[in-house]
Amino acid sequence: MIEELHGRRETVLHPATQAFRLYMNVEAENYPAHWHTDLEIIMPIENIYTAVIEKQSYCLEPNDIFIIPSGQIHELIAPPRGRRLIFQVDHAILREVNGFDSIYNKFFPYALFRESECPEIHSRLVQCLMQIYQEYTSGEPLFEASIHGLAIAFFVQAGRLRLKQTDSFSSLKKHKQQSYIDTFFNLCTYMNEHCTEDLSMDELAEMTGFSKSHFIRLFKEFAGVSFYEYLTKRRLLHAELLLDNPEYSIADIAMQSGFNSLATFNRVFKSSHNCTPTDYRKRQHSAS
Repeated sequence: MIEELHGRRETVLHPATQAFRLYMNVEAENYPAHWHTDLEIIMPIENIYTAVIEKQSYCLEPNDIFIIPSGQIHELIAPPRGRRLIFQVDHAILREVNGFDSIYNKFFPYALFRESECPEIHSRLVQCLMQIYQEYTSGEPLFEASIHGLAIAFFVQAGRLRLKQTDSFSSLKKHKQQSYIDTFFNLCTYMNEHCTEDLSMDELAEMTGFSKSHFIRLFKEFAGVSFYEYLTKRRLLHAELLLDNPEYSIADIAMQSGFNSLATFNRVFKSSHNCTPTDYRKRQHSAS
């Protein structure tokens, strides 16, 4: 169920004290192309469910887990009958999973987990989602706190499985592969913490001990995007946080998020979010 649609952007309305929304969807209704700031997890329970991302259709079977990251345009197609669990989570929860931000890019444009790939971790993910559903519908005291903890546990397991799926530096021997993963994981963590500063690719390449050309290739293999794409995404996430504070002007936010001009910030933000920073702020405030 889409609650409020502005163009293609859906405003997800959480209960006032919660950073999430969950429901068992049984509607035989298709949802047109849209996006939202919340991350979305879909798990069919009965019958299939189809997700469309970047013009590619993905048929989800019962117990498949499909994760759609924040800001990703998607379309959903329902069969005449069926049930599927839909869990929408405020991206802020992910910031509490230490290190998750460094691999979040690996979830774009989507992540699909099937039992056949890694049964043990997949089973834990399904169990987490069902426990979240039970807590959500129970209304027991402290159920929000319980769901919060279960959501963090879910993303820890999902992150581990995604690293297995993407298998960065697979051409290397195991010990060297792990060394490269550790190097670029730590580098991305550093970039996350310093993204608002003037980060130089040359200096960061030197930090890792690789030549610039080798660094460019290895970074993209690890992160799934180029160095500058990754840095820009981190700066946009920082800008989203600042946009929640009405005391900051858009120009202030641009500068504090690492953009060298307001024009660049507006252009990059609109390209990513399909709306201007000003429109984004208005919609966030109208939804609160």
